Amino acid sequence: MSPELISILVLVVVFVIATTRSINMGALAFAAAFGVGTLVADLDADGIFAGFPGDLFVVLVGVTYLFAIARANGTTDWLVHAAIRLVRGRVALIPWVMFALTGALTAIGAVSPAAVAIVAPVALSFAARYGISPLLMGAMVVHGAQGGGFSPISIYGSIVNGIVEREKLPGNEVALFLASLIVNVVIAGIVFVLFGGLKLWAQGAVGTDAERDAGGTGTEGGPLPAGGTGTKGEPLSSGGSAPEGGTTVTRPAPTATPLATAQLTPARTATLLSLVALVVAVLVLDLDAGLTAITLAVVLSTLWPTDSRKAVGEIAWPTVLLICGVLTYVGVLDEMGTITWAGEGVGGIGVPLLAAVLLCYIGAIVSAFASSVGIMGALIPLAVPFLAQGEIGAVGMVAALAVSATVVDVSPFSTNGALVLAAAPDVDRERFFRQLMVYGGIVVAVVPAVVWLVMVVPGWG
Repeated sequence: MSPELISILVLVVVFVIATTRSINMGALAFAAAFGVGTLVADLDADGIFAGFPGDLFVVLVGVTYLFAIARANGTTDWLVHAAIRLVRGRVALIPWVMFALTGALTAIGAVSPAAVAIVAPVALSFAARYGISPLLMGAMVVHGAQGGGFSPISIYGSIVNGIVEREKLPGNEVALFLASLIVNVVIAGIVFVLFGGLKLWAQGAVGTDAERDAGGTGTEGGPLPAGGTGTKGEPLSSGGSAPEGGTTVTRPAPTATPLATAQLTPARTATLLSLVALVVAVLVLDLDAGLTAITLAVVLSTLWPTDSRKAVGEIAWPTVLLICGVLTYVGVLDEMGTITWAGEGVGGIGVPLLAAVLLCYIGAIVSAFASSVGIMGALIPLAVPFLAQGEIGAVGMVAALAVSATVVDVSPFSTNGALVLAAAPDVDRERFFRQLMVYGGIVVAVVPAVVWLVMVVPGWG
């Protein structure tokens, strides 16, 4: 049995044990990396640790640390109220606002994980506040980031278009961008329908706690007592039922002191300025998101130690162990040539259409655990030999590979999925991890075949 095949089988065993025995998959993956790296690949410790994702470790720790402080001092609650006011109380619009926001950030040049790191904590805090499925909100954030990720001025778009030009393949920047945008909008729409979006829309609008305590009205005109429901323009006592034919307006139970939540304290103001500084540092100054977030968190902790005392404990350490362990093992696979071995085996198939769909699946599977940019850089050149035969359109093939390699980033093992998992407050993290893993698996199983059928088979380009 070849070393490459052994390494793949060990990865399968890690998944099976982690699933059936409830052991942290990251710890198992570290052990597997040590065993396979030492006994099969003849790597020393330095070779094994070469795959450790130090940058992702810092991003996960830094961002969750900063937003743990923001939750502790009430800044995220304040942002949730601001979002509700922005959409006039229509909670169902918020997932789409988050989709559009992350899409806009990546379209203008933000690295996808940076955009997700900025938006996901606020989006998931909102989801926890209003009882929205964290899977729905997390998927909307990630698919939004990928929807804008291939604009001609984006990071992904620039890299893929550069590879296409270097390989002297026909290219179409606008088609690449629109292909990714349309696929992610369609997926977001399906997720919205399947995971409670229509129920949110049926709820109508909600008021804020500050409006209620101040004796004001909800956005539809009726007073909204705590925990009660009402209809357009009609007051309803707590615990009553909506008049027949009315549009129900549901008030979630408050989770913080309402008037205090609506106020901007010095700590909250400083935290908001820190979040703005994070955006500027990442998008404008091109600084590392993780190091910047840790630095800002340390400054806030120094100025307001009481609010920040428990923040370090709220860093998603199990998630950090999980992601870093799995990616270290994937690094061992890369170091010993397993990924290249699999790709070259597919590229050598004599049937171009079959090779194309298999390359899309390899891109999706590997990207669910590793760098999307890295796998696109490896797979597009592998497609050149059969693209040169003229039986498959280069524009459609490149678009299919790009979409397949990025749409799966909702997987909890990818950077974006890991950020979503780490940012979700007040959830059963193991259950949420399994949900993301199942959803990511469905995307991996379905999307490559669909984009191959739509983009490659017709022979675009």
